[in-house]
Amino acid sequence: MKYLFLSLIAALMVLGGCSMWDSTAKYTKDSWETTRDFIDPPPEIDTDSYQFSNPNQEKLAKLISPVDGPLTSLIRFVDNTDTLPGIDWLDLLRARFPWVNRVLVTDEEGTIMFMQPELPVKKISKPLVFEGVWRRIKLLTVVDYSDLGAELYIGRPYFEDVTFRGLIGVGFDPRSLLRLSPDPKELIIIHPGKGIWSLGADVDEEAMLAVDWEDILKEQVEGQVKVGNRYYTWLTRYVGEDQYVYATQSADPNAEGSWWLF
Repeated sequence: MKYLFLSLIAALMVLGGCSMWDSTAKYTKDSWETTRDFIDPPPEIDTDSYQFSNPNQEKLAKLISPVDGPLTSLIRFVDNTDTLPGIDWLDLLRARFPWVNRVLVTDEEGTIMFMQPELPVKKISKPLVFEGVWRRIKLLTVVDYSDLGAELYIGRPYFEDVTFRGLIGVGFDPRSLLRLSPDPKELIIIHPGKGIWSLGADVDEEAMLAVDWEDILKEQVEGQVKVGNRYYTWLTRYVGEDQYVYATQSADPNAEGSWWLF
């Protein structure tokens, strides 16, 4: 009986222990449920915080986002190359940026050593002149205005050790980029003082080019400009050292609200 009594006591202690553990586990779980939101809060995206308060800004943003993203990626891709590119580099470029029309490589004298395609449909109408001190400048642009339309070239020097060996040129028709916009006819790209690129946008190109963009771009990177009896919302984009301008007719010329802080 003595041993049986001790066994019963042990059994009660085990049962009591289980009950105590269950209570502790429940308490711990309840505590975790109440504190979890502070330690590991569920992810929530407050989309209201990122809404545009200016309809002009919102319109332009929707038009240029699918255009400027690929352009920015191309700029980075070319900018990250400072040695003579190989076939793998060329294949990757053509795969990632199918709207690129031409790739060329020159020697230090400017003579083309390699070009793809070798016989392009749109020929270069005049020599491409990139004016820059290549020790200080990574990227420059040149626009060739041919009879078949403008071709924008991004030029970048390449080196052997620290010696300048030539230029890498990547050319594309800006209208190819405009086709990526959700409403291409609403968007224009301005080459200040030189040209207007669009896909049928209703815009007075002569009046738009007559705007003193050089003076405006000295101090502003975005805003609204009146051309004739229309207002256009615009935003500038640097391509290397050079500036180009995205623009669209303002949704509400009298709208107020915050703008991008660039």
